[in-house]
Amino acid sequence: MPPVNVAVIGSGFMGAAHVDALRRVPGVNVVAIASIDFPRAKELADQFGITNVFDDWKALLGRDDVHAVHNCTPNNLHFEVNKAFIEAGKHVLSEKPLTMTSQESGELVRLARAKGVVTAINFNYRGYPLIQQARGMVSRGELGNLFLVHGHYLQDWLLHDTDYNWRLESKVSGASRAIADIGSHWFDLVQFVTGRKIVRVNAHLFRAHETRKKPKQEVETYKGKELGAPQEYDEVSIDTEDGGFVLVEMEGGLRGSLVVSQVSSGRKNRQWIEVDGSRSALSWDQENPNHLWIGHRDKPNEILIKDPSLMDPVARTFAHYPGGHPEGYPDGPRNLFRNLYRYIAAGKKPGKDAADFPTFEDGDAEVRIVEAVLASNEKQGWVDVHHGG
Repeated sequence: MPPVNVAVIGSGFMGAAHVDALRRVPGVNVVAIASIDFPRAKELADQFGITNVFDDWKALLGRDDVHAVHNCTPNNLHFEVNKAFIEAGKHVLSEKPLTMTSQESGELVRLARAKGVVTAINFNYRGYPLIQQARGMVSRGELGNLFLVHGHYLQDWLLHDTDYNWRLESKVSGASRAIADIGSHWFDLVQFVTGRKIVRVNAHLFRAHETRKKPKQEVETYKGKELGAPQEYDEVSIDTEDGGFVLVEMEGGLRGSLVVSQVSSGRKNRQWIEVDGSRSALSWDQENPNHLWIGHRDKPNEILIKDPSLMDPVARTFAHYPGGHPEGYPDGPRNLFRNLYRYIAAGKKPGKDAADFPTFEDGDAEVRIVEAVLASNEKQGWVDVHHGG
């Protein structure tokens, strides 16, 4: 089959990660990159042999040699960029959150269906082999009746009041920060692993710093820790949360809880999920992704080390190296992108052929969960999640 030509929009942390992952996906050519930071885009283009470099994403809209785009722009641009490329008939993979409101995300879902383009959202943690294994174990009933899901997503990169990034600004990132930025990944994983939607939430959010020191020069995501406290800054008020506590109710009455924080010392990117059932339990930690803990009541617990020969057939396809050869963060998006472009290259049609990757429908669901979390925090009580049709 002919290769799929892809353009990446954005040259920050995630833009670079997308380019790197795409270069390892068979049947994909990265033919263009666009970014307002043209020098950085040119640097990536030179590094990865990308021919076309633009300082304006709109230059990609009319190009017949671009079949699909990866939208790695800041959150406030997601809706505009995604909508423009759907209307241009391009396939679109967006970073999360899909949009800043459910009104916008619902519009994108409807528009993509009408245009017949393939859409995806980068819930990349689904791409880990042992997450696929966990989903298979639950679906086969190996855990028995599910009693409880729980876990946390903890980081420390915004611990100090001198730590700063565009994600702290609600006009750019949206009304929610920690929940929308990292809690959304946990919400997606628990729904993916259990096969059940979150239908109600009860949340309490917090802010560790009411003001922060904003550097006069923009700082790339995660780079603030390396640079140290800024020498020149403005003291600014903060209106997004540093973390929170969320109780969830899922379909079938399954209960759960989540702790989110971006101010937890020593926790770099600790996303942890546990599912407890009547026969056994399982847990997975993103910082130790090649181990799946399997808990038992009446016999010793187990640790399944990622080994294709010990995994089910679906999970095995997500593992590219033998047992004892670790796989990590870059391999999650690689697997997601592989499935997306295999689907496109095969000529499959959304709505007719099932997708084995997260779609804009999944992105819309996460926007609605985050909105319910914000409403619950305001109300200090349970709020229903109004999933789209």
